[in-house]
Amino acid sequence: MKRYFLLIIIITVFGSCKKWLDVQPQSQVSQDDLFSTEDGFKEAINGLYSRCAQKDLYGKELLGGFPDVLAQNYTIASDDPVHYKETALYNYKDADFISRKDSAWRGLYNVIANANLILEKVDKRQAILTPVNYALVKGEALAMRAYCHFDVLRLFAAVDAGGKGIPYVTAFSKDVPKMYKTGEALDLMLKDLQAAKTLLSTADPIVSAGYKVGYPIPDSSTEQNGDLFVQERRHRLNYYAVCGQLARVYLYKGDKANALNNALEVINAHKFPWTRQADFLNPDDTKKDRVLYKELLFAFYIPNTTEELRRLFRNSDRGLYISTPEGRNLYETGGVGGEDFRYKQWLSEQTVSSTNYLRLEKYARDPDNNLHPQMAPAMRLSEMYYIAAECTFDTDPAKAWDYFNTVRLNRGIGVTLNDPSKTVFLQELVKEARKELYGEGQIFYMYKRLNMPITGQNGSTVPASSAIMVLPFPDDEIVYGNR
Repeated sequence: MKRYFLLIIIITVFGSCKKWLDVQPQSQVSQDDLFSTEDGFKEAINGLYSRCAQKDLYGKELLGGFPDVLAQNYTIASDDPVHYKETALYNYKDADFISRKDSAWRGLYNVIANANLILEKVDKRQAILTPVNYALVKGEALAMRAYCHFDVLRLFAAVDAGGKGIPYVTAFSKDVPKMYKTGEALDLMLKDLQAAKTLLSTADPIVSAGYKVGYPIPDSSTEQNGDLFVQERRHRLNYYAVCGQLARVYLYKGDKANALNNALEVINAHKFPWTRQADFLNPDDTKKDRVLYKELLFAFYIPNTTEELRRLFRNSDRGLYISTPEGRNLYETGGVGGEDFRYKQWLSEQTVSSTNYLRLEKYARDPDNNLHPQMAPAMRLSEMYYIAAECTFDTDPAKAWDYFNTVRLNRGIGVTLNDPSKTVFLQELVKEARKELYGEGQIFYMYKRLNMPITGQNGSTVPASSAIMVLPFPDDEIVYGNR
């Protein structure tokens, strides 16, 4: 299988001084040399994904680390070998928590700075790129800028449109960036994403009728055809990933009509087939599709953090796990979830010193051969169905439940739901999303957006509050946190 050996082209320096975006480009290749050729722009775009794939971002921490701990997805051992116990208790003054969330902040703004540098150069040097590659480079850079800002906002900003927001940075500059309220920042994201969607609508190979999603082995897939830069579009912010991100942002803003339109554009494209039971449940690890690969609209290629994920989730009882009773309760194995494929494939029962627990196997790998590369899911087809369901319920509850039940049926749950109560619907929607996105860092954001209590361990609940759901800025940035 052909793969990119991605390159981080710019290292943004974040000193301990007050200028958190006091960037100093450092590279083996000067900017002038790098952006003097079309290949240089391709390397620059590849560098964005490479930076995102590191362990402080989507290679580990924002995949299944502290956001999932905040969502109470794990049973933390009493001796806390992974140093997440204080995070689970929402002690935001804990040194380990501060280190992790500050690293995520810095990492996300590092990617944003590099995206801004690409955007600064691409229009000035458009003539050296083919029209297709110009649209891909600019479209992906705009989409990445919005994507990273959105996760900064979901972690560090208030949900209320007029509440505490974030810096939205649109220039590669040493100047102190402007703070925007949440609603203003969301509008800037939508502007970037709409521009990216327009650019990618005709340039992205994934929109062509002949582009077929598949596994990276000889089959009927077309994902590895053509120039290397346009292969495996689902490993990049492709056209449908941008539609999905628009659906997310519009829903966060409360614009359900536009969120629905973008989610349905993905669903109705029929580009992303539901995973076959034979692939998900295959007893041969080399032929098993644990992450439901064909259903991923977008995912980060993370081979360099495979060992990090093993230590995080599969290191006996010294990593993050869920107790057997909690896991069975989560997946409702005593009722409708008795045949849930996800429980059977993603959680394995383990016993250490007479203690039973469930180990997350979603990112387990055969050392030598696998059906698909090591990926960090960033956006799923199922999430588009959840968004469509939520956006439809007020006008057509039956249709909303149909979207909801479609996902369940494809996960082995044959019992359908159809209740007129919106409270019941939202409770079931969050419950199903938690099963589907377990270990992917998304559920904390859903609790926050809906202002819903977090379901804790042993039947407990954590009331929704800004004190819990709005993380503090890094200390050096607080000076810029007030308008």
